[in-house]
Amino acid sequence: MAKLNSLEDLKKLFPEAEGTYEVPKEQRIQQLEAHFSNKGRGGKTVTVIKGFEGSNDELKALGKHLKTQCGVGGSVKDFEIIIQGNMRDKIIQLLQDKGHIVKRVGG
Repeated sequence: MAKLNSLEDLKKLFPEAEGTYEVPKEQRIQQLEAHFSNKGRGGKTVTVIKGFEGSNDELKALGKHLKTQCGVGGSVKDFEIIIQGNMRDKIIQLLQDKGHIVKRVGG
């Protein structure tokens, strides 16, 4: 068996593994968390979606889609989607319909 001293030696054994393969964004399945919160917001309730991995534009597009489908306002801050009101069940269903895995967290 050949001794491997570096990753370059490994590439020589498996030349077809060169390069990276990125899953198209339409097929990405994300593990997201749906939180219910009213802390630091003057007692107003919000639904917070955490755990999204992707570009800031993709995050904003998902946030806009959720706000439109729920008919409420919200924002995207610190890699989190904040939706006004307790819309957690509806948002979980919308995200699951898109193929995401959503965990219900809190209350």
